[in-house]
Amino acid sequence: MQTFSAFLPSSILLFGAIGAVWGQPVQLTPGRRIPRWAALAVLALLTTTLNGVVQASAWPALIALGLAAWAYRHAAQPWQRALGGVCTVLLALALAMHKLPGFHNPVLLKGVMVSPDGLPFTQYANFDKASVGLVLLALVCQRIGTLAELKAALRSAAPIALLTACAVMAAALASGFVRPDLKWPSYTLQFVVVNLFFTVIAEEAFFRGLLQGQLAVWFKRWRHGGLLAVAFSALLFGAAHLGGGPAYAALAALAGLGYAYAYHATGRIEAAIATHLLVNTVHFIGFTYPALA
Repeated sequence: MQTFSAFLPSSILLFGAIGAVWGQPVQLTPGRRIPRWAALAVLALLTTTLNGVVQASAWPALIALGLAAWAYRHAAQPWQRALGGVCTVLLALALAMHKLPGFHNPVLLKGVMVSPDGLPFTQYANFDKASVGLVLLALVCQRIGTLAELKAALRSAAPIALLTACAVMAAALASGFVRPDLKWPSYTLQFVVVNLFFTVIAEEAFFRGLLQGQLAVWFKRWRHGGLLAVAFSALLFGAAHLGGGPAYAALAALAGLGYAYAYHATGRIEAAIATHLLVNTVHFIGFTYPALA
């Protein structure tokens, strides 16, 4: 097991790059600007390469993801945008599922018994998955531009987030997946921060910002097309969790329904991220984590 502090410099740069997605570009000259997130992303990539987390062999996949995502949104021809979209989906999935070489994601918690009657829990700092979140946030997702917009989106999403957390945990209790287990282990803050930047943002940027956004475009001529996009997004999210078994996938689909509706109701990726993080945090602090043994 490796301590999070050992990878703090590269993690801070990556977190900073993700946060800078919401910031203004740096003005280099009167006619030239550079996105803050891109500068920090390059520094994070160099740092993780120097400390051995990322090898140079992983660079082409990350560059290809960036180019594909840019083409999906900005290419001149429809066929170029379509090709960019397909490549973005494939590369994002391959990176998020750790199928591409060149990444040595640190193990932060290994076989920890978060709950005495729960399954052992292992937490990784998945730099490949976090990179997907960064690229999709920066190049694909429509983001909030002001603090006032953020407050409005979170206010609108709050009832949806609370209902989602209650529904998911009630279903998990009813199915015998968890039991109440109030706790605050010493690594709680680490769990929340790592879960947000290395998992939640990437999953919401992919399933909501990319997939649900595109589905809503395809279904916009249909009656209730937006709600169809919500349903499909939730089903795809559940299917992505089938590795944990049918019960886990069903709970993920239920949670995904809440995340997708938060995105649909507000039009803000930030609302989906906040809802997802709330569910994961409530699960970690208030119930058996990750599940009953």
